[in-house]
Amino acid sequence: MLCLKIDQIPVEEAGKGFALLDPEDMRTLGVNNWDLIEISGKKQTAARVMPLEESCCGQSAIQIDGITRTNAKVGTDDLVNVKKIQSNNAIKVVLAPIKDEILYTIDDSLFLVNRLNGYPLTAGDRVSIPLNGARSEEFHVLGTIPANAVVVRSTTKIELRKLPVGLSVSPNISYELIGGLKEQIMKIREMVELPLKSPQVFDRLGINPPRGVLLVGPPGSGKTLLARTVAAETNAYFQVINGPEVIQKFYGESEAKLRSLFDDAAKLQPSIIFLDELDAIAPKREKVSGDVEKRVVSQLLALMDGLKDRGKVIVIGATNLPSQLDPALRRPGRFDREITLDVPDREGRLEILRIHTAHMPLTDDVDLGHLADITHGFVGADIDNLCREGAMLSLRKALQNTSSEDGMLPPDEIASLTVAMDDFLEALREVEPSAVREIFVEIPKTTWDDIGGLTDVKQRLTEAAIWPLKHKNLFKDTGTKPPKGVLMFGSPGTGKTLLAKAVAHESGVNFISVKASELLSKYFGESEQAVREVFKKAKQVAPCILFFDEIDALAPSRKSSDNTNASERVVSQLLIEMAGIEELRGVLVLAATNRLDIVDTALLRAGRFDLTLEIPYPDQDALYKILKIHTANKPLARDVKLKEIAAKTKGLTGADIELLCQRASIFAIRKYLDRQKGAVKITHSNFTQAIDEFLSKETNLPSPLSYTYHLRTGKN
Repeated sequence: MLCLKIDQIPVEEAGKGFALLDPEDMRTLGVNNWDLIEISGKKQTAARVMPLEESCCGQSAIQIDGITRTNAKVGTDDLVNVKKIQSNNAIKVVLAPIKDEILYTIDDSLFLVNRLNGYPLTAGDRVSIPLNGARSEEFHVLGTIPANAVVVRSTTKIELRKLPVGLSVSPNISYELIGGLKEQIMKIREMVELPLKSPQVFDRLGINPPRGVLLVGPPGSGKTLLARTVAAETNAYFQVINGPEVIQKFYGESEAKLRSLFDDAAKLQPSIIFLDELDAIAPKREKVSGDVEKRVVSQLLALMDGLKDRGKVIVIGATNLPSQLDPALRRPGRFDREITLDVPDREGRLEILRIHTAHMPLTDDVDLGHLADITHGFVGADIDNLCREGAMLSLRKALQNTSSEDGMLPPDEIASLTVAMDDFLEALREVEPSAVREIFVEIPKTTWDDIGGLTDVKQRLTEAAIWPLKHKNLFKDTGTKPPKGVLMFGSPGTGKTLLAKAVAHESGVNFISVKASELLSKYFGESEQAVREVFKKAKQVAPCILFFDEIDALAPSRKSSDNTNASERVVSQLLIEMAGIEELRGVLVLAATNRLDIVDTALLRAGRFDLTLEIPYPDQDALYKILKIHTANKPLARDVKLKEIAAKTKGLTGADIELLCQRASIFAIRKYLDRQKGAVKITHSNFTQAIDEFLSKETNLPSPLSYTYHLRTGKN
């Protein structure tokens, strides 16, 4: 027998009934792969042995999943006794589905035998069985024949019964089901599990244990899930307090309700009180007009750090608006530590994807690593939604192609359902990060190939926006900081906005487009608040490109006497956000203007807009490339000579060329409708006609582009 410390099992091995051991410990116990061992905690359960990864060896640890820990009634880091036991084949197993509303037939029991073949069971255990698709069902083991630990075989008879009255089974939640929060899990376990499990440690040190933890993070980042998991892992009583449950209409009832909830937790300790959406229960008292809210905050402060000792009662609060909380709550003695749940990085997203696709029937082409690379800014709830939408798209395609007359899928087609990489990529077009859902801009499909010329500009933008994302290690190794901002300036129609679209597409990161009209407000303080919110959301979904089109309207020079106080305050806020005390990480500010002379000069210094790019008029070679792009899908006649057309259109911009091609198409359509013979073709004469019209001085109403062309070239 060995005494080993419990550790978490890798996500991909969870739910299989495995216990991973160090090969040296396996030799000491005299067990081989697939042998049966008994794990003795507060209760005894069984598991099959598999070897640990080499990197985890030498720690005298046993890795088991959350269900096995629940069956042994132990938690992570607890010590358990492990010994080898005889493997007995199960003659009969009696199971009860934890969800009473689910009824099973004989066919279902045969299906369960196939799913459980080789799985070790002990009476009183809980077992999670993956069904078709991503869903798993949990069962309680009411009894086995023989009575000791058994292994299910194909000959085992499974009997299904209803869960006995009075037998309550808490939901199975474990740390393996939380991805991307390793550091936060370690901190909250240190703050919560230790005071509940080993209070004598704090007595020895002569200090009071922590009283509360505040979880801060964007919606969907896992605050509630983390709190519930801690309660499940510690076997503590879990009390959830929501704002609407506390607030009552009669004087004094709200405070009494809050006191009773804390009293219940104190009677059933060790217990955890979870205050969800804490900003709704305890807002800043100086900003609240209602008397009820002030009294509730005062009562909560007294309960958390009053004259009466709470005992083994831990308070966990969760909010995505920490700045709205009453400051008295955030001092030591009430919430001793604040744990921030940030938007997960690439490795965190990969962990979450593995968890949510663990039981999904994926095709071989599904690359979870690539999905993790392209889901910038996604929190756990967003990734869960992405996996769900991908599965729904697969189901939708199957329903469209089914041969069934009633439109429902027959059992054989259900069994063959799979989710492919294309389903995930298609779902990604519909699912966006929840943090920017209200200001989300669909990433354009414009590529570098859609922009003629501007080779040097495209290269500089690639270095500024794409290299820092794709070659992070090179920037880190050389101590190079990527630019914070890129400002593009040039005449109207030269392609500034088009370049921004291409950068958004080529980089593949989140893209937020900001318009001046959305930020400017006549009310004092609202414009600056809008700027702060935009930058806050960009940081939450970093890496992100923040695009300010026509920035001269948003940040004009403060020296001008025509400016309003609102525009001056917006400029000041922009300066602070781009280069203030708080560092701007993972956000590239991209801006465009055709009036560089009126943009505030403080924005143009290094550290704000590090790179200023002039977008020039296209030369003849660039004009030829632009013509090729805009005529790529047009039925050109053989006599069309694009190089000659490019020579005649010197001084025009890309927007002018696009209009020129459209006019040539209109002339071709007009000619075809007049004669209606053959197929419609755009000839060289149509382009000549369009150029003549475009550059004509004899028309009574010259086009604006014609006017700007003559103004630009100096022709009379």
